[in-house]
Amino acid sequence: MKSMFTRRWFRRKRFAFVFLSLVLCATMIIPDAASAAYYNTYTTVDTLPDAHGCTAVQGFAVGSTYVYSIKIKKDETRAVIYRTRMSDGTTTLMKNGDDGTTYATYLGHGNDIALHSNDGKYYMFVVTMKKGAMSLVKLQYVGNTYYKVGNYTIRYNGEDVSMSGVAITGKDSKNIYFLFKSSTKFYRGSLPINATSGTIHVTHAFDLNVEDALVNGKPVKDFLPSWTTQGIGLYKDTLYFPVTETNDPDGFNNISVVLVYRNISAASGTIYADDDLSFRITSSAYKKLFEIEGVGIANGDKLWFNTNRTTEQGTASDNVGYFNGYSASDE
Repeated sequence: MKSMFTRRWFRRKRFAFVFLSLVLCATMIIPDAASAAYYNTYTTVDTLPDAHGCTAVQGFAVGSTYVYSIKIKKDETRAVIYRTRMSDGTTTLMKNGDDGTTYATYLGHGNDIALHSNDGKYYMFVVTMKKGAMSLVKLQYVGNTYYKVGNYTIRYNGEDVSMSGVAITGKDSKNIYFLFKSSTKFYRGSLPINATSGTIHVTHAFDLNVEDALVNGKPVKDFLPSWTTQGIGLYKDTLYFPVTETNDPDGFNNISVVLVYRNISAASGTIYADDDLSFRITSSAYKKLFEIEGVGIANGDKLWFNTNRTTEQGTASDNVGYFNGYSASDE
């Protein structure tokens, strides 16, 4: 027969083993904040020169071979469109096929682009941030040349509105379905697939919480007390949402972050960013301005973007690039 001491010793060992097992299981179940995915470096693929007085980078879209960027004049009287081949960084100024120039006079602020294809033809939808019949413009592009083929009014609750972001969520035999954005508010609407004019009546879909979003574990409101929203990227029901620093008292608006929001198709009310995936660039080379304007996923892989960049000395070098190390296919 075992002594009382021996029985107590075995009970203590068994308790210690059970306790250690529970601790290990809890460690496996509870996510480690330090393991959240965070990307803070990038590669420049090419720069975007100024043309026709267009110095401000705005809209952006990603295709299968090229990315597309809009630059505008500050007075919004002209806009140019560049396409950049992702494989080798070759950038070309696109041609306006309607008048033979390389600029357009009707794109306004040109803040975001959504690409669309139908019956073997390729289109861009551009939000101009204007109200009325030119709030959304449709371009058809063939190679390096584009043609204006449509323009539309966006209306909410009976009033004409302007939008600063656009994505296409789907299409069927009759309609194209859009997601529009104004600041942090999102709207849904549709358009007959072959319509060249008309009104898109939108309904409110959801709002974004930005202030409490975590970027590498730190809330946006802690390091971006004043910020501006930009264009949007949508890929497989995930929204990529860039915001940039504005009104820094020292004049160094050199921080851009990209927040990630999931399950967009079912979203309603106020939705919150994914705490475990974030992107941030704090540029030392472009201290006066590093402003990511638009983002998009290319071929299920890299997160691409375009940027307004200015050095502390005032030299501009706007660019197209992508975040290092990230692949949407890994999620």
